[in-house]
Amino acid sequence: MTKKDVKKSVSAIKPIKKILITQPRPEGAKSPYFDLAVKYGLSLDFHPFITVEPVPAKDFRKQKIDISAYTAVIFTSRNAIDHFFRICEEMKISISQDTKYFCITESVALYLQKFILYRKRKVFYGADGHNKSLFDVINKHKNNEKFLYPCSESFDSEITNWLKNNNCGYATPVLYKIVSNDVKAVVEKNYDVICFFTPGGVKSLLENFPKYKQNDTKIAAFGANTFKAVEDAGLTLDIKAPVPQSPSMVTALDNYLKALPKK
Repeated sequence: MTKKDVKKSVSAIKPIKKILITQPRPEGAKSPYFDLAVKYGLSLDFHPFITVEPVPAKDFRKQKIDISAYTAVIFTSRNAIDHFFRICEEMKISISQDTKYFCITESVALYLQKFILYRKRKVFYGADGHNKSLFDVINKHKNNEKFLYPCSESFDSEITNWLKNNNCGYATPVLYKIVSNDVKAVVEKNYDVICFFTPGGVKSLLENFPKYKQNDTKIAAFGANTFKAVEDAGLTLDIKAPVPQSPSMVTALDNYLKALPKK
């Protein structure tokens, strides 16, 4: 490639100036996102693509799942943690101090501190945010355990299939519903990057735009299940987190922007 070709290639790369974060705006004036915006001169918009609605205790009772009969809980999101402890409080269910918790990532595991006394001997998490690393951890402790996998109506069947194939006792209490928001007016602003944090966010995009064309928009995703949702939707995944060099979405965006050719 000649110098002329290199210059032409660099000039063809669309500059990143507008980024859409598909989550609520952080509270307060301090956030790593705001620091990132200043560093690169970005315009950041925050707009949640989904609404999480609780399943009331009276509806949960119809599932006939005795939470106290299970010795371990699998969490793949903060939503699952929030609604698990919400339903326990509403139904006055006491959780045993010996209950084990298996989380998809360290950040999800640390969120448990909001509800329990965090002890490493009963809280475990996967190494890289992928289901396989979660299964590796569960496999070391699965004997004599009965697992709860709190979820929404669209739960991860890969997890339930693994539990079934490994002869684990388990139940999937549906504790919340994920409803897509109307984001047509937001997406039509033509962002340079859209950041997704859940498979539900990707689903919301496609429900709002069944014939969505990615074109030059870069897609960022957090978590292995969100990676899969992006790829299953036929979209190109450009930015991933968490990965070893990018443990957070902010770090992933920073590393991506830093690597872009300078004009």
